[in-house]
Amino acid sequence: QGQLVESGGGSVEAGGSLRLSCAASGIAFDVYSMGWFRQAPGKGREWIASVLKDKERTTYYSDSVKGRFTISRDNAKQSLYLQMNSLKPDDTATYYCAAGLWLADRWDKPGQYNYWGRGTQVTVSS
Repeated sequence: QGQLVESGGGSVEAGGSLRLSCAASGIAFDVYSMGWFRQAPGKGREWIASVLKDKERTTYYSDSVKGRFTISRDNAKQSLYLQMNSLKPDDTATYYCAAGLWLADRWDKPGQYNYWGRGTQVTVSS
């Protein structure tokens, strides 16, 4: 059974940085495209970024994080990362990693992902 476990969340002041990690097990990590989503209290799940399984490791970002966040993957370590810089209070949320076998062009749709982690909390204070 596939499992994803996030880590690296915490509390930081506005303008600070955090690096999230997601460790995968029980799946052939290199055949999955990967994504990060987040959910703030009282809001729906928001797509943040995806990195595809192609050899170019194509990446996509939401407008809300473009230029501040960087998604990357290490297939040898079966791990996904999210480097978050210039954090803002609006970035406060629970962050989830997800793995999808066939995303097509719907990398921003939660329903396209097969496996989800339990999340890690990020809190940004002003």
